[in-house]
Amino acid sequence: MKTQLSVLTALVTFALSTQVSATEDNGIHNMLANGEVHGMLRYRYENVDQSGIAEQAHASTLLTRINYTTATLKGVSALLEFDNVTEIGNDNYNSTVNGHTDHPVVADPKGTEVNQASLQFKNKELHVVAGRQRINLDDQRFVGGVAWRQNEQTFDGYRVVYKPSESLKFDYSYVFNVNRIFGEDSNKSDLHGKLHFANAAYQVNKQFNVSVFAYLYDFDAALASSTQTMGVRATGQLSDSLSYTLSYATQQDYADNPNSFDADYILAELKGKVSKLGWKVGYELLGSDNNIGFSTPLATGHKFQGFADKFLATPGNGLADLYFGVNGQLADIKLSATYHFFDSDAQSIDYGQELDLTAAYALSSNCNVLFKYAMYNADDYATDTDKVWLMLTHKF
Repeated sequence: MKTQLSVLTALVTFALSTQVSATEDNGIHNMLANGEVHGMLRYRYENVDQSGIAEQAHASTLLTRINYTTATLKGVSALLEFDNVTEIGNDNYNSTVNGHTDHPVVADPKGTEVNQASLQFKNKELHVVAGRQRINLDDQRFVGGVAWRQNEQTFDGYRVVYKPSESLKFDYSYVFNVNRIFGEDSNKSDLHGKLHFANAAYQVNKQFNVSVFAYLYDFDAALASSTQTMGVRATGQLSDSLSYTLSYATQQDYADNPNSFDADYILAELKGKVSKLGWKVGYELLGSDNNIGFSTPLATGHKFQGFADKFLATPGNGLADLYFGVNGQLADIKLSATYHFFDSDAQSIDYGQELDLTAAYALSSNCNVLFKYAMYNADDYATDTDKVWLMLTHKF
């Protein structure tokens, strides 16, 4: 970790020095002096009651985030961001590193680390980022920051975004390390490898957008997660109150993966609105081949297949998720409810069902409160689980 940070710091310093001449010292001074500091405080209480585990989890944690972004000089700027996760009260939960295995997992270990450290160059058409950075592609189904957890997932590498017109964008990243959510004290803290994220998006018109993507993962140690995924995603408007999302991808073993498989991914979702009530219905399939399920190890998994997080790793028989949801507003409180039916792709296994509820209220433009609840009823996969969250977020 220290070696990686030293390399990134040296990269930022060297690259910045090569962008300006010695006669522009005043410009560098203004670049640093006119930078901006921002931050976030996020307190969260999470309770987990999981069948088969004797104790309940009671996780009370505070995320403190501070970042500094320099002003821009000849298109160049730098970003440095630190995160600290602190336990408030007793650590009556399994953080994955504290040894409390008699409690359910709440993957929010305490600790301090560099969340981002990058140098950027940006003009009208080109955006280049080098260093530790946040990468969220499309809806984060394949590549995302897992920002729901207190310790965000970020990526060490290089990213180039080229946008030759308002309707066309090319996005490519080479990543050599993934800083995962488990913290620096975990043996699962980092995923090293040679990773390629390629995404091209085109807006055909205001009612139709399409993107194609290729994600190649060659991990140094997590060999079974080394995969090649290629696909297409389309979003559009059927009317002012009706929209859709369609996606298809295929995934094969890649690099030194010891397994051999070829699995498919399918998403079809329809969203609409009746008066002030929103609704959605969708079907998502992560297929199976040779008893290996379609995997998304770098996704923001909490957004998909239920808040209870029972399916962050796809079962060997795959996963089919049929879901229905509604959302609306009562006074100034935003409400939503979603119900999932989980089944396998192979062997016709009824995994279970889940109900997810949220209520969000904005105390001000920079401060909000969120309540979430998840109830997973197991049939033939995992165990019954109830989760409750109460979160207060303030940005400054």
